[in-house]
Amino acid sequence: MARDMTPVLKRCRSLDLDPVYLGIDKKSKRNARTGKKLSEYGSQLREKQKAKFIYGVLEKPFRNYFARAQKLKYGTTGDNLMILLELRLDNVMFRLGFARTRKEARQIVDHKHVLVNGKPVNIPSYQLKAGDVIEIKEKFKGAQRYKDILEVTGARLVPAWLEANQETLSGTVKEIPTRAEIDVPVNDVLIVELYSK
Repeated sequence: MARDMTPVLKRCRSLDLDPVYLGIDKKSKRNARTGKKLSEYGSQLREKQKAKFIYGVLEKPFRNYFARAQKLKYGTTGDNLMILLELRLDNVMFRLGFARTRKEARQIVDHKHVLVNGKPVNIPSYQLKAGDVIEIKEKFKGAQRYKDILEVTGARLVPAWLEANQETLSGTVKEIPTRAEIDVPVNDVLIVELYSK
């Protein structure tokens, strides 16, 4: 399986991205840009790289998300793309506060700790729908790992489109999020422009 092995903070600096969006509290040492202006293509490419990096998606799956976003009847392609990425199971686990980072959420799903509507799911890219119930399997609920995670993520704000229950380690997708509810610093218009060439 392909993996991006670039050091996270180094990648954050190159994309001019705050590590907080990845669930990392460290401050990236921002070095001032040395007057180098990005071309139109350069800025479009950077936005795409940012979205791929934040959600941990590689190029081919990202293109597939874009193709699906174009086919959806409602909303703009850019908004639909961000909504599809936001509704990935690993991202929802991160948003509910059941993982410190999206990478950890991906690992938890991979290791078969998660039930969706009572059925085990171990696919991090699994697309959730409104009304889906996500929970940690009963045998893992008492694990020290989740106590440690909740200690760190307990104060994290859960988005309005989700409902989390920290005691039972379960959550519900109340509704499909709107683009305004997705607080990711990505300009989806530039991504659409890039793929429309």
